[in-house]
Amino acid sequence: MIQAGNDLGHASVTQADNSGKRIVLIGMPNTGKSTFFNRLTNASATVGNWPGMTVALLQANVVIGGIPTEVVDLPGIYNLNGFSEDEAVVRQFLENFSVNLIVVVMNATQIDRQIRLLLQVQALGVPILAILNMVDEAQSYGIEIDAEELARRLSVPVLLLSAKYGQGYHNVYAAIAHALRQEPASYHIHHLEDRLAQFPELPGETIDALLVGAVKMPTHRALNLTASLDRLLLHPILGLPLFLLGIFLTFWLIWTVGLPAQDVMGWLTGGLQTYLIEPLISPLPPVIQDLILNGLWNGVATVASFVPLILLFFVLMAILEDSGYLSRSAYLMDALMERLGLDGRSFVMQMLGFGCNVPALMGTRVMRSRPLRLLTMLIVPFSLCSARLQVFVFILAAVFPDRRGAIALFSLYLLSFLVALLTAALFQRVFKHEEPFVLELPPYRFPTMGQVFKRSWLEVRDFLTRSSGFILFGCVAVWMVTNLPPGATGLDTVGGQIGQLLDPVMRPLGIPPQLTLALIFGFVAKEVVVGALAVIYGSTDATVSQTIAEQITFAQGYSFCIFCLLYTPCLATVATLLSESKSWRFTLFSVGFSLGLAWCASFIFYQSVLRLGFT
Repeated sequence: MIQAGNDLGHASVTQADNSGKRIVLIGMPNTGKSTFFNRLTNASATVGNWPGMTVALLQANVVIGGIPTEVVDLPGIYNLNGFSEDEAVVRQFLENFSVNLIVVVMNATQIDRQIRLLLQVQALGVPILAILNMVDEAQSYGIEIDAEELARRLSVPVLLLSAKYGQGYHNVYAAIAHALRQEPASYHIHHLEDRLAQFPELPGETIDALLVGAVKMPTHRALNLTASLDRLLLHPILGLPLFLLGIFLTFWLIWTVGLPAQDVMGWLTGGLQTYLIEPLISPLPPVIQDLILNGLWNGVATVASFVPLILLFFVLMAILEDSGYLSRSAYLMDALMERLGLDGRSFVMQMLGFGCNVPALMGTRVMRSRPLRLLTMLIVPFSLCSARLQVFVFILAAVFPDRRGAIALFSLYLLSFLVALLTAALFQRVFKHEEPFVLELPPYRFPTMGQVFKRSWLEVRDFLTRSSGFILFGCVAVWMVTNLPPGATGLDTVGGQIGQLLDPVMRPLGIPPQLTLALIFGFVAKEVVVGALAVIYGSTDATVSQTIAEQITFAQGYSFCIFCLLYTPCLATVATLLSESKSWRFTLFSVGFSLGLAWCASFIFYQSVLRLGFT
């Protein structure tokens, strides 16, 4: 029987029907709460926006025991009285939204430390259910838990679970369904802090007395594997090189597997275009055909091309996170990044942005501090992604026909790092976060591929839902700019006219109107810049490199590369910036700042080269 507490002076009953119920999940970080959430909801979560809440929360509508139920996954917290943003979010949610049941998820291997949060939640006077997750690990460590005895002492149902492998899940599901059927009311918590103040934290001796006899803790020998690995992976000298090697391998996998997968997706969309769409629209006027193919379908193909890359990225991220190494990599880089207003996770995301900026931006969700996340999102687009690399290789091969091209390319990578670090240093006071970097170092674990792919698919689905419309709109808009008026090509189009109009602005950078028009194409995706140059210069792909080599100098080519590296990121990146920041103001600022920075950097380089007598 769920105990709701005897004093409901701060938790009023606000509903008494069996229609919709609401469950919230509360627990400390690294308790497997999200894994349990995905299992309970069958990975059907959506990112919900709640009135008055500053952050989005994962939620899912499911049927539990025949009762429609909304399940909300609240951020991981250590203490309901804490000062972190996550803890404020949890308090805000509990005070503003009624709940029928609170499920407190704890790590069974750390029950002596995590039970304090359970006692705090119990003090709220709302029906609760306690889950001791990771019971498989607890058993391997030699922990013995008498759940029935613990439940009797706490007056709260206590169930053992391995959300990762499903052990004990049916009992947990039945207990939740039973609680929802037995408890028709929902509860609204008033004056949460006052309520907690009436129940001061219990001293350690009382906690020990509560657990003795019900819980037997592990032996030191059972924990030696994690300690042994940490002695190597967190070594003061070897730890950082091993971390960089791990990042390199991750980047290498994205590069060698993700990029060819994009080609496969391009082959599929190209085949659909050739054998299905083009025959279907052939009766339509040519301009409409062009709009459908190069506007709408190009947008669909652009979205589709990111799917395998995002899926691979989050598979790797999930493996790193579930194995426990992501927390350790953030720890290794934290000392350096802290001086720039960032933390170790920011460095990880920036490095992974060299594969593709879009999933790296989505990966910033591991940060709960909004200023920290915004600052990280501000620097990630400066990572030299694979799409930009294609452009640079093409341009540098034209203007640097010898080994100097490799040096120039390497210098662009260095510039990418330098700009990101300077930007972080410049804006660390603007996006200042007060939250201390509290990091949980979980034991090393083997990820389960089912959970890894389930989490990755959620991220892909979220990307498709939130960004595809924006990308389609942008592709159509760019098509109109670069194809109107009807029959016009190159510099005669609206985009070409804009390129010439911008000539007084771009000429000091050494960038002629043709390359300015290519940059407009590049706003859709940097991958299309090379193909666009062939159209603009009226050459074939095979001869456009020679044409460019004849018409622009190395200084102009390198200046163009600097501008392309730093200016407005691609449409998918901008759409992701908007969806992740949920702020037009921040998105416009990010785009405007990078555009201004690109102009200044190219200007300084080109004019300096001219002053030194090089052309």
